[in-house]
Amino acid sequence: MDIIQLLPEHVANQIAAGEVIGRPASAVKEMLENALDSGATKIKLYIKDAGKTLLQVVDNGCGMSETDARMSFERHATSKINKADDLFAIKTMGFRGEAMSSMAAIAHIEMKSKLTDKELGTHIFIEGNQVKKQDDCSCSNGTSISIKNLFYNVPARRNFLKSDKVETRHIMEQFSRIALANPDIKMSMYLDDVEHFHLEKSNKRQRIVNVTGAKSNQKLVPIKEETTLVNLSGFIGKPEFCKRTRGEQYFFVNNRFIKSPYLHHAVKKAYDGLIPDNYFPSYFLYLDIDPKLIDINIHPTKTEIKFEDERSIYAIIRSAVKHSLGKYNVAPTIDFNQETAFDIPVLEQGKVLTQPKVKVDTNFNPFEKEKPTEIFSWGDVVSENKETKIQQEIEVKWNTELQNKQFLQINNQFILLETENGIIIIHQQRAHERILFEYYQSLLENKKTKSQQLAFAYNLTFTNSDYLLIIQLKEPLRNLGFGFELKGKNKIEINSIPPECADGNLETIFEEILEQEKNDNQLVISTKVKIAKVLAKNIAIKKGKSLEQEEMKVLISNLFACNLPSICPSGKTTIINLSLEDITKHF
Repeated sequence: MDIIQLLPEHVANQIAAGEVIGRPASAVKEMLENALDSGATKIKLYIKDAGKTLLQVVDNGCGMSETDARMSFERHATSKINKADDLFAIKTMGFRGEAMSSMAAIAHIEMKSKLTDKELGTHIFIEGNQVKKQDDCSCSNGTSISIKNLFYNVPARRNFLKSDKVETRHIMEQFSRIALANPDIKMSMYLDDVEHFHLEKSNKRQRIVNVTGAKSNQKLVPIKEETTLVNLSGFIGKPEFCKRTRGEQYFFVNNRFIKSPYLHHAVKKAYDGLIPDNYFPSYFLYLDIDPKLIDINIHPTKTEIKFEDERSIYAIIRSAVKHSLGKYNVAPTIDFNQETAFDIPVLEQGKVLTQPKVKVDTNFNPFEKEKPTEIFSWGDVVSENKETKIQQEIEVKWNTELQNKQFLQINNQFILLETENGIIIIHQQRAHERILFEYYQSLLENKKTKSQQLAFAYNLTFTNSDYLLIIQLKEPLRNLGFGFELKGKNKIEINSIPPECADGNLETIFEEILEQEKNDNQLVISTKVKIAKVLAKNIAIKKGKSLEQEEMKVLISNLFACNLPSICPSGKTTIINLSLEDITKHF
């Protein structure tokens, strides 16, 4: 019996749509790219309910004829390529002819388009790939495309969409990428009838500042390098403004945003010695290269490309970034024109030279040898027991006997305590993180705010997308004790903070809260848990903090009162319990 059969056309279209349109942001990308290819100088984007209800792009481009408007919704219908060889000379954004057909298969689409030399335009309404209406209409020059009820006929895919704030963030990121790549185009974006971006035509630097915030202007260092292989331009961030969280890393190849861990590594290597390993520099790098030397048709989203000579481009980027950092006195440089002789300072008038004093230890005898002392390393015990202890609760009760014992702090990092059956070693920072984590979780659950008023208000400025996220996180942040006012233009004014944050870096705390919320890999974790983790990590006592006996006693007492004292919020061990038997094995 034959079991292979052709799929019905509407099913095939829905499957194909899943590859191209994975979420509302994917549809936004495709529509904005089509607007760019139409030669538009003004583009407007309207979003409602994170794109689930409405996605609309309005441009003033060349528009389409009645026939082209209808043909644009056919599968693999495109004006960009005619033969396979054209794929290696692509200079436009959209070229596969899949986007409009894919969107029409899973949404209600309304299009109005008019050629500049025509009096009337074309109005088309499509539902599930079926043309329900087509007639002439009066409209402005260019094209307006509205996508309504995305995934209305694919409920399973709609159910897999993330929360509105996550989907909105992805849309804003797509808009930002295209805006940064095309500073010569006026662009605006409206979220639920509120304008969040208004970008006038400008140069690259001004566009970067308008997208990422006014403060970014002082952080930017220009970069420019022209070679026979690639022309490189753009801006990199100064080392002192690097962040511990990812963000503001952009590569554009022929004005198309791409993702490339390999080229990111080239930039990171150029900052070696200037920033710590766990920090990330900002960069906005524009590569202009012959289309024949790249392949942009290897991924449905076209965000990954192949270079014919990737190693050379890596070397060029690394060298150009290092050169730019040195040229603008951002990185230390060596002056090869300076004499190699020592610089001898000029003697001040009237100053008398004094003979240097040399201290000699008269009791030192180089022929005497001290007996080697056998040093016991706790590190071996810790590494041996880490895997088996990390998920186990420590079977030690905080009783009166333990409370009255003396504590020993080792290297201002670990606390050692003798028990009836051996000793326990406590990592003071991780222990404090666990205590604070559960404390902040309790505050968030019970909404018991504790706040400390600031003598002087503290102002923070964010990017458009981060500011929108702060608005969405307003309630949990206030439940923790952060009192702030929204000042507009992406600014907030903080007037009260949790008492424990008095010595904390507020800018870093807010940065990490935003990064936790934006991290796709941890979306299964609630917002409250993410914020509690960030605060616990930033406020906890650090390695090198000397503690008094009473402080150690309070810390350990609070740790054993936690629900899960043996691991910190990141899942690492806080306590190691060494029995006498464990210790004896090492002798």
